[in-house]
Amino acid sequence: MDKVLIHGENLVKEYGTAIKTRALDGVDLQLNEGEFASIIGASGCGKSTLLNLLGALDRPTAGKLYFKDKEFSSMNEFELAQFRNRRIGFIFQFHHLLPEFTALENVLIPSWIESGVVNQKKQERAIELLETVGLKDKIRNPSNNLSGGQQQRVSIARALINDPDLVLADEPTGNLDSESTEQVYDLLRKINRDLGMAFLIVTHDRHIAEKSDRIIEMKDGKIISDYLTRSETPEAIWKNIAPINCKYRIQFGDGEQDEHRVCMPDTGYSGS
Repeated sequence: MDKVLIHGENLVKEYGTAIKTRALDGVDLQLNEGEFASIIGASGCGKSTLLNLLGALDRPTAGKLYFKDKEFSSMNEFELAQFRNRRIGFIFQFHHLLPEFTALENVLIPSWIESGVVNQKKQERAIELLETVGLKDKIRNPSNNLSGGQQQRVSIARALINDPDLVLADEPTGNLDSESTEQVYDLLRKINRDLGMAFLIVTHDRHIAEKSDRIIEMKDGKIISDYLTRSETPEAIWKNIAPINCKYRIQFGDGEQDEHRVCMPDTGYSGS
């Protein structure tokens, strides 16, 4: 039986005082240990707001949020900061590396925050993680001498240094090219399998979301769809997550009819 890692009940988040904007409107969500899930939805639907609440970066206006059996509202700000550092790993669209620090030093930052010092064991762990993300020969390089994809790999290693239970990623490949995007997501899946950490990823890329074990779709601050991809056929997954204006185009080649799936606007297919 799956063990519940984090769950929220009727989560509401409002911004403003005189005029209130409701970013989350009664969201219920449960994530299990070791799960690999994606959140999709249009810009402004509440994806990042939900991620901020789950990562204890913000507090809900109403509702309850639990990590295992502990409710977030019972923690003060210092306890929340400790919780974030020890139990949650964060990967952002912008990697937020310190340019004057080496790849190794950037990975070790959460350890310095936790204890003020870095022992030999932690340093060895950081080197191991950099090797895991394919940067064995870049360990001593200043981060500003790395490519965008390499910098994001450093940020992934940094998110893992304290062995978190949950890794939250907000558009982690938003600034990368398609090849780097595939490499990063393959890496995240490998870490999920090998280390057993749970991943929750916000992405606008629905094709990437297909690679998750579970897809959660949001609209107007609510969850409107939540299902396991392993229980669906590839065609059913595509039907569920494809944009409304996507259609099928029949492509012919070598005398045989080949059904080729593409995104095609209502005004007609304009690609090659």
